[in-house]
Amino acid sequence: MSGERILVIEDDRDLAAALVRALTREGYAVEHAVTGLHGLKVLFDAPPDLVLLDLNLPDMDGLAVCRELRQTPAVRDLPVIMLTARAAEADRVAGLDLGADDYVTKPFSLRELMSRIGAQLRRRRLDLGVPDDVYRDARLEIRRESARVTLDGSPVQLTSRELDLLWHLLTRRPRVISREQILERVWGLSADVETRTIDVHVRSLRKKLGSGVIETVIGRGYRFAGYPGP
Repeated sequence: MSGERILVIEDDRDLAAALVRALTREGYAVEHAVTGLHGLKVLFDAPPDLVLLDLNLPDMDGLAVCRELRQTPAVRDLPVIMLTARAAEADRVAGLDLGADDYVTKPFSLRELMSRIGAQLRRRRLDLGVPDDVYRDARLEIRRESARVTLDGSPVQLTSRELDLLWHLLTRRPRVISREQILERVWGLSADVETRTIDVHVRSLRKKLGSGVIETVIGRGYRFAGYPGP
């Protein structure tokens, strides 16, 4: 779920900047470390939810960073995705043997990388006992699989499309999602739906759940706000 923290340990500043931009657009909180030692310091001071780790670093290689991480109880269970230009099987095996959860060879597709990150974070949430299809805040509860929504303990009836739209926004918070992106992801690329149809669905959600649950960011789109506690 968006809002999770990702640490990028990568010395290629151009690639790191592209990764930070892409991850931030997806709603993740991102930190960047240029060296292995800096990355380890961030890991130990404020453990993230996932690590993107370059294999070739200027001070110590990614294998050494991964080894240190796996030997430290406080962070040993963090998912690690290695990023490397080394495509040889021996290198992949070495990384996986040291405890990397996935191994992505450069150049890679950002879309594929985001999918792999999402898969690792879903697995982590399940390992931590956090349901992947349940959202709760001070007033609102959504159970995606059973399509159950309650506000202040009372059931709210949403249409299938309203639930899809609401879930899409909340899983990408605090990112602002444009109408075009919503149209593509919720209605489907080939759907013949005008963007004002999205506005109609948002108005309906606000009537059912309260005006504050979805924010309008003028000129950009919509953002899920929910009902944070005091």
